[in-house]
Amino acid sequence: MTVQPASGFTPEPRDEGRAQISACPACIAAPSAERLAGGGDIKDARIMLSLPTAHCAVCITDVERELARAPGVRSARVNLTLRRVSVDAEPGTDPADLIARLDRIGYEAHELDAGLLSATEADRQSRDILMRIAVAGFAMMNIMLLSIAVWSGAEDATRDLFHWISAAIALPTVVFAGKPFFVSAFNALKGGRLGMDVPISLAIILASGISVYETAHSGHHAYFDAAVMLTFFLLVGRYLDYRTRAMARSAAEELAALEVPRATRLAETGEETVPVSELRPGDLIRVRPGGRIPADGQITEGETEIDRALITGESLPVAVAPGAALSAGEVNLTGPLVLRVTAAGRDSSLHRMADLVAAAESARNRYTSLAERAARAYSPLVHLMALGAFGVWLQISGGDIRLAVNIAATVLIITCPCALGLAVPAVVTAASGKLFRAGLLVKDGTALERLAEVDCVVFDKTGTLTLGTPEPQNLGDLSRAELEVAAALGAGSAHPLAQALAGAARAAGVVPARVEDLREVPGHGIEGRWRGQVVRLGRAEWIGAEAGDVTATHLRIGPGAPRSIRFADSLRPGAAEAVAALAAQKKRVLLVSGDVPGAVADLAGRLGISEWHAGVLPAEKAALVADLGAAGHRVLMVGDGLNDTAALVGAHVSISPASALDAARTASDIVLLGRDIAPVAEALRIARVTRRRIKQNFAISAVYNVIAVPIALVGLATPLWAALAMSASSVSVSLNSLRLR
Repeated sequence: MTVQPASGFTPEPRDEGRAQISACPACIAAPSAERLAGGGDIKDARIMLSLPTAHCAVCITDVERELARAPGVRSARVNLTLRRVSVDAEPGTDPADLIARLDRIGYEAHELDAGLLSATEADRQSRDILMRIAVAGFAMMNIMLLSIAVWSGAEDATRDLFHWISAAIALPTVVFAGKPFFVSAFNALKGGRLGMDVPISLAIILASGISVYETAHSGHHAYFDAAVMLTFFLLVGRYLDYRTRAMARSAAEELAALEVPRATRLAETGEETVPVSELRPGDLIRVRPGGRIPADGQITEGETEIDRALITGESLPVAVAPGAALSAGEVNLTGPLVLRVTAAGRDSSLHRMADLVAAAESARNRYTSLAERAARAYSPLVHLMALGAFGVWLQISGGDIRLAVNIAATVLIITCPCALGLAVPAVVTAASGKLFRAGLLVKDGTALERLAEVDCVVFDKTGTLTLGTPEPQNLGDLSRAELEVAAALGAGSAHPLAQALAGAARAAGVVPARVEDLREVPGHGIEGRWRGQVVRLGRAEWIGAEAGDVTATHLRIGPGAPRSIRFADSLRPGAAEAVAALAAQKKRVLLVSGDVPGAVADLAGRLGISEWHAGVLPAEKAALVADLGAAGHRVLMVGDGLNDTAALVGAHVSISPASALDAARTASDIVLLGRDIAPVAEALRIARVTRRRIKQNFAISAVYNVIAVPIALVGLATPLWAALAMSASSVSVSLNSLRLR
């Protein structure tokens, strides 16, 4: 079968008749220079600032606009999920000046040391919000008990006593639990902005202030329960939204963490261990068997086999010899090497790939949360309605400030965007729980909305649709003696195919033959002597066998004819079911792998995938995903390796198995927790249901406001009834969300 590359995607030609040598290391990440030139160059971003208080779309606009005005700043790009901004600025730009500018508009900022990033701060903030929810909930229940006594008919001194007790509980609770809203509102006002937290804070303060005034003047109604209830529900919404954002971490940081910190450099005085950052082009370095390549380079001495699965996705080790180019991050398997460095540190292919991933992470996505977009226009409207209600009722009542303030507070409370804030997080939380029970962990709050738009699914091969564990397919073609010799040779080698052969032989009850003088020949295979004959297990050209286009190792006993042992990677459980279910959903399915064409074609045939691409390098894989997106497709990328990471972050949405490399797992939006991959298709169905629920929640919120706001404006509701109505809308949204469960 011949598969034509996607439009705009042209893999490099590959020689099928010999072992493949990786492309120039720089080619792996070369597209990064072009992609980064358009803005947001993470590699050249000289300043990185954390934004611990940023939490909505308004924050993105404010921060980027303010920093763009600063002298020397070329561009600024906010990553809301990670709460940070990368600034591309002229040399000499002082981060303190940028921090001061942000402080003037109400945003706390700190210069970020990428080497010290951790989830500690995120966990602390999460626990802080949860503690405030607990305090508000406990106080709300106690105040409601006191309110029931008042509603039951308590009068005069008894009513006033209950009101004062409620005040003693509510006021400290509101001050403590509402601090996140008050601080955010204060910073917004200080910067001359109206964020969503401004009307929230005003509603809480007015409800509390009116209640104190009514209690002091022996009024019949106090609204301490409304103030605390309002705070409680808003904190719950904030926590749900926060947790969906806080679980994501930067894949670029994980990629950088894979870099080898030290290398063995060959100097005139002998070997010396130096930091990789001190390596320069032309230096000679030694890499021992089992070691990871610390820098891009060319082999000057030694032959070995290289595991480059993390870089290119090739499932089999590749034999290399002097003159071959190696990339940082690859693993030397069997023989010592001497390399001449061509690129190291920030110039290595590994670092270039990290830059490519970081650029994709920080790229401005067309998609933003529906709730955030609505909130940007909603906040000013709330203030205008409350102010208008105050002015009109002050005129109608003949100057009765008490009545006008009550109605203005009622309007603020009844229009408080609590249901709007819960519309997305509540559904996402319910859907995430359902997916978790199905074996999928959703890391990004917007992932399900994006997943609902998917019409094209791109699968990696090794480790994704397969388990990455080769299994011999034709052991029955070998005689008993041949099996015994093969088992002995396989047990003496560290090669993955040899180990798989030895394991299969043991499982079949084969007793290894007594093979003497075992010797592994780096890059070729293993040999020994059996009954006076030389026996070999390894590569086709070394054995004298005919090289095919399938994964195989070869056995030769003495002068006898060589025997080929074919291998196939075992399918991941649920792979066939997932592909069939996606086809039933009318999704376009592609298989893209760095493996040889024969192995990829075989797997595609077994699963019924008609579109496949073999021998694809990491940058080519990312380019294919980008080309599909440019053609109008919404792409779901499913992959597990370092070679998939750039494609994962460049896709519309991405999934990685829990067994994936850390960098791929953290780059993805969703993690597959079990071995079974069938839930991937189920996730698409749940995502479509989730999108419907989100739209329904917005409809509930809209209908609520259409009915409740006029009632508040004409003075037919009190602040207490406003809080109850607001809570009812929030509960309705939550119950609708729970239908997903």
